[in-house]
Amino acid sequence: MQDMTGLDQLVSRLRAILAERDYLIVGLTGSVAVGKSTLARALGEALLPDPGAEIVGTDGFLLPNAILEKRELMMRKGFPETYDREAMAAAIRSIRLGQARIPAYDHETYDVNPAGARTLSRPDILILEGLGFEPPGGPVKKTDRPDILVYLDADQRDIETWFLARFMRFWNAAEHDPTSFYAQFRNMTVPQAEAFAMSVWRKINLPNLTQHIEPLREHADIVLKKDARHQLTVVSDRTLQA
Repeated sequence: MQDMTGLDQLVSRLRAILAERDYLIVGLTGSVAVGKSTLARALGEALLPDPGAEIVGTDGFLLPNAILEKRELMMRKGFPETYDREAMAAAIRSIRLGQARIPAYDHETYDVNPAGARTLSRPDILILEGLGFEPPGGPVKKTDRPDILVYLDADQRDIETWFLARFMRFWNAAEHDPTSFYAQFRNMTVPQAEAFAMSVWRKINLPNLTQHIEPLREHADIVLKKDARHQLTVVSDRTLQA
């Protein structure tokens, strides 16, 4: 087991847990820019063809920008109050019954994309990745939350580096895409754009991480740590104690 990568170990545990039930809903969370989507895709590929998995991003459950602007919450996007948690809980309830309508999100326009919504039939493993999960002891019933929670951890310095790289990737892509949310920042020089990105990280994403996301790590069923080279290690697994 020690020779296995963190991804291999996680896949092995999910297969073992699934063997004892009909389906499995996995919540995958962690900081903005830590690599949740990348890990979710790797998991999905590793689980193919049997049992197979579907991936759903929780960004689709964010409130639309129009509502966030009306409530003066645009600068807190990603914080718990910017998610439609009842809609997420309802989707989890529906998928347990066999089928659910899943909303979509467009990272280029930085908004919910109604045209991208899809109807999803319950897969063997559903990977629900992103933010917006209720903390333990919250009002959401057990049936309305994932069966297990996986937390992807990393050093804050590394996450900050990855956040800056991601922001600049979107910023560069917006040069030829006036519909992109990031097009409004194209009048900035590269140093100005980088400084702005770091300001967003310090004022929005870092406080969200320390106040709302990191506390979930202590209650996660499985915690993985990613190093600066993007290597994964399983650092705790409470499912082995169940």
